[in-house]
Order: sequence, then structure tokens, then C-alpha cells
Amino acid sequence: MRVLILGGDGYLGWPTAMRFSGQGHEVGVVDSFARRRWVEEAGSHSLTPITSLEERLQAWSEVSGKDIEPYVGDISEGTFIADVVREFEPEAIVHYGEQPSAPWSMRSVDNAVVTQANNVIGSLKLLWAMRDHAPDAHLIKLGTMGEYGTPNIDIEEGFIEIEHNGRKDTLPFPKLPGSLYHLSKVHDSHNIHFACRIWGLKATDLNQGVVYGIETPETKLDERLITRFDYDELFGTALNRFAVQAVIGHPLTVYGRGGQTRGFLNIVDTLQCVMLTAENPPASGEYRVFNQFTEVFNVADLAEKVRHAGGELGIDVQVDHVVNPRLELEEHYYNPTHTKLLELGLEPTLLSETLIESMLEVVRRYRDRVLPDVIDPVTLWRPEPLGQPAH
Repeated sequence: MRVLILGGDGYLGWPTAMRFSGQGHEVGVVDSFARRRWVEEAGSHSLTPITSLEERLQAWSEVSGKDIEPYVGDISEGTFIADVVREFEPEAIVHYGEQPSAPWSMRSVDNAVVTQANNVIGSLKLLWAMRDHAPDAHLIKLGTMGEYGTPNIDIEEGFIEIEHNGRKDTLPFPKLPGSLYHLSKVHDSHNIHFACRIWGLKATDLNQGVVYGIETPETKLDERLITRFDYDELFGTALNRFAVQAVIGHPLTVYGRGGQTRGFLNIVDTLQCVMLTAENPPASGEYRVFNQFTEVFNVADLAEKVRHAGGELGIDVQVDHVVNPRLELEEHYYNPTHTKLLELGLEPTLLSETLIESMLEVVRRYRDRVLPDVIDPVTLWRPEPLGQPAH
């Protein structure tokens, strides 16, 4: 299979590229290196010392004997993505190529505009490129469980059957995103659904939960193949951030009471899910939605798991409840369905104490690279001061 991976230099994109290549597929990666620039501009960097894409590709070639073809450019600019699709002739397109941070999107009007323009326009240009040059290709789009928000009903996988005034229909599940980043993902979903209905394209929208973890089998083959790992308040997800805080002796920053409940999955399961999706494509004109996560936790529970795992390694981990900079429910109902990937054969990697301890050990290896000043939350969802920590 010819697989084109957008955002192939990123946290998930680079391991995904190696996984497909290692399985014998012909792989191309597309990236503008925007994620590297945004993190650097925010005064942070990857905890792991990532090499350039050129060095990564060379290392992968040396280790695996396989080549990955790079395309450097911005998919939202000009005819770049159309030219790439026409040249590469993909059979599957894995789309990670978007601004991925909710806090970053809420930081300023400029950040909000960049998020919406980069994500929505880039995806639109991709859809047109597929329509014109690869109408039979399967789009595998990384969405987010954050599109749904936290409604007071069970969350279905993309669609819901409703009855209204005596009539029934199956319609897209209502979306209540909590940030301008998540809202951009909702726009993407609507546009992709439209392209499948009107143009006959085929797509799978992977509404992914919060990803954690550092290593995959491929990244462990050579130090030069390691993927990026962010821990700052803008790009670091909860469990990854907690692991770094625990190792450096920084109290774990639980936002508010910590009752925010979300779906989580290990990075190795992201690769498994994407591979299963590619191997089981939809029919032409079909738009599928898979809720991609393996377990549900609230933030306070995660912090306690990290505190206990740290204790097993002799690390005294403190937990601090800080005023929540986000506008979100901290206690809420949350029961999302996630059966479709399990039916395709997903074998979940569940969050064990041993797994958290292994994360902490990897963080210890790079602890001298941590920049403590970028961890505490300063980006507000609304224009008012954070005030004092909430205990």
C-alpha cells in the first residue's frame, strides 16, 4: 500500500511512518515543521532530543533497510498538497498535519486564526486534492474526542439515532467543543463528511482520546529514531506532563478539583488503531467515525497513579490542585462508546503501574533537558486572573 502521512515529523506521525514502512508499505511523509517552531517560540522544546527529519530518515534507512520519501511544505498553502498527492499517488492518507494544542489555540487572536486557517484550510485543500487526483484513496483523519465535549448523555461513535415529532433519522452526534482547536476539528469532520456524501470519497474519522507514552518498538531501535515528547502547558498532555513533573520534583498540576474525565490511550495503541483502520477501509462514499481510546480516567485519578508509581521508584511526588485556566466542567457524566476498533481487532495496552514506572524511567534519562518555567498554566480560556491555587 502507498501511504502518505501528513504531519509525519510529529509526535504521532513519525512513529506511524516507521510502523507502516516497517510493515513493507511504501511511505511518504509531509511536514512543514510548524510544531517545532511553535514549541520553540513558546520557549520550550521536546524533552527527548529529536534529530532533523533528514537525519531521522537516514537513520531509519540504516536500521531497517527501507526508505521513506519526504515532502516539505505547508498543506494549507498554494497547490502544495495537490502536487504531492498527484506525484505520490497514495492509496491511504493519514492526516495528522494540524495544530494540535487547545491551549495554544486560546492564547491569542493570532494563535486562534493560525489554528483555524492551518487546520480547516489544510484539510479542505487535501479533500480537493483527493477529489481531483486520488478519488479512490482512503483518508484516515485524526480527529478528537474533544469534538463531543461532555454532554449529559452517552456519546456514540459519530452518529446518533433520534426520534423527533414522530419521525426517526440517524444524524451526526451533536458537537460541543471546548476550545478553538477542538472547534477546528469539528469543522474538519463536517467538511470530510460532505466530501464523502457529495464527491464519493471514503474516510475514517478517528476521534482520539488523550495520548500518553514515549516509546514504540520502532523508536527504541536507535536513539536517532526517538519521537518528540512535550511537557509544557501548551503542548504537553496530562499524563506526559505529570511524568515530567514527578521526576523533577514539581508538584503535579491538577486543574481545579480534577474531576475532568476523558478517554486515554498509549502511543503504541495509536499506531495499532491507525494500522487496523488502513487495513479495513470503508466503501467509496462512506464516512466512518471510530472513537479511539482504550480507558477512561479523571485527572485526579491519573495524578494519584503517578504519585503511587513514583513512590515505588523512591520519588516523593506531590499533587497540587491549581485554579483551572480552562472553561470546562470539572464534575460531569462521561460514557463514550468505543467498540468499532475493538471489533477490528484492537488489543489495548492498559495503563499499569509498571507502564507508568517505565515512563518515569525514560523521563529520568532526559531530566537535564527539562525547562521548569514552561510547565505551570498561564493560558486562560477567559480574560480573568488565575488567582491563588485551589486546594
